[in-house]
Amino acid sequence: MADKIKLDIISDVVCPWCIIGYKRLEEAINELGIADKVEIEWQPFELNPQMPAEGENLREHVLRKYGSNREDSERARTNIKVLGAEHDFSFNYSEDMRMVNTFDAHMLLDLAHEQGLQHQLKQRLFAAFFSEHKDVSDRQVLLAEAGSVGIEADTSVFEDESRTVKIRSLEQQWRQLGIEGVPTVIINRESAITGAHPVENYKQVLSQVLEAN
Repeated sequence: MADKIKLDIISDVVCPWCIIGYKRLEEAINELGIADKVEIEWQPFELNPQMPAEGENLREHVLRKYGSNREDSERARTNIKVLGAEHDFSFNYSEDMRMVNTFDAHMLLDLAHEQGLQHQLKQRLFAAFFSEHKDVSDRQVLLAEAGSVGIEADTSVFEDESRTVKIRSLEQQWRQLGIEGVPTVIINRESAITGAHPVENYKQVLSQVLEAN
């Protein structure tokens, strides 16, 4: 196979289904033994682009946005914890956990892509937010996480006007293509699969792509 399968994964770092979906996709790739035939690029998507700097209590946010009461919220959290544990990812929810603005995280992920370390940073930010209660809207937290995976960055990355325009344009591009839910995996810029699908679904889709090539 001359060309790799290009997977653009549209997601947000505060989306629990995005990391669950990725872990399932990763398992599918590993079970098929095609890690060397797949190229992944993470694409920006903000679940809450209007979220203020101070953020919002996560339980209150879910109630306001989705109408979920406390019992619904607890059931959802328990389910997500179980699904995460199946793939060795820890969801560590707490009463004071807050939903935050993620634009700066996407700015940093774009820089990370230029340095060949985007995937490493994306995984680090998922863990920072869901497992370690870190504020992934705080620029110093973001820079520390970037440094932990070998990315060279300073606060100037967040003030880069051309990068800001790029991220806004990409976000608009995906929405204009009708993508309203994440995770969404774009395959070779030709087809898409939205949601955190079972491992077998991902294996089937990837196998079909391989056969077509």
